[in-house]
Amino acid sequence: MSIPTPEPVGNHTSLWGEGPIWHRDHLLYVDIEGQKIVRFDPATNQEKIWDVGERVGTVVVREAGGIIFAGELGISLLDEATGGITRLADPEADNRGNRFNDGKCDPAGRFWAGTMPLGERKPVASLYCMEADHSVSKKFANVTVSNGLVWTRDTQTMYYIDTPRRNVLAFDFDVNTGTITNERVALNTSPYSGNPDGMTIDADDRLWIAFCHGSAVRCFDSQTWKMEAEVLLPCEEVTACAFGGENLQDLFISTGQKKNETAPLAGRLFVTPSGVTGVKSFTFAG
Repeated sequence: MSIPTPEPVGNHTSLWGEGPIWHRDHLLYVDIEGQKIVRFDPATNQEKIWDVGERVGTVVVREAGGIIFAGELGISLLDEATGGITRLADPEADNRGNRFNDGKCDPAGRFWAGTMPLGERKPVASLYCMEADHSVSKKFANVTVSNGLVWTRDTQTMYYIDTPRRNVLAFDFDVNTGTITNERVALNTSPYSGNPDGMTIDADDRLWIAFCHGSAVRCFDSQTWKMEAEVLLPCEEVTACAFGGENLQDLFISTGQKKNETAPLAGRLFVTPSGVTGVKSFTFAG
């Protein structure tokens, strides 16, 4: 599978871009270290930016309106019109040594998001799930850097990345209860340069994984685990990806800046035609 070279879009340069998701006709993503949520409109090549006053790891759309985000202060709701923030839940309120990182909504509209330590990388974080009634439960513990999450089209499998393990984990998933069981390693990414970070899934259940420190997004067939495509970027810190555009065939890619960055396009949002079709992002039901 041959993918054209990605091109930068928009005007914002993130300190650490992450978590892109497509909703209707625009892309949402976060600038973690810039403490911002960004909405990018491809029709105008312009952004609307909200400064949320904390490191924000992920963002999803609420079905009833507004943006749900998770960051240093737990899970919150952003009013897009006013910029007002309502705090919803904070399962690690007693541990300010962790913050939320990546997350997504599952096919039933639950919001899943995991944490990571701000200091030394140790397995002291967890993966959480917030139900529509805003109750939160811990789903997976002993996590170091919680990252990519996707579900297969039949909803029966959830894939998950805890970056330092350099594995993509698979779980059996019960869409009715949100229960995950039968943890196993689906893909060992050690043979590839960089560390697995954010990921998305296409209509044929191929996984598209951003490799931080690896300058690439790589696509893997989830039946054979053969690498089907490699999308190279002009900077090292490739953080996450999402399908968008009118037919969900454009691959949007977020990037970050490393210390003493020299790559001129580091931190930009990129896009390229993918040659495949993605799936719609799920919204939060609560």
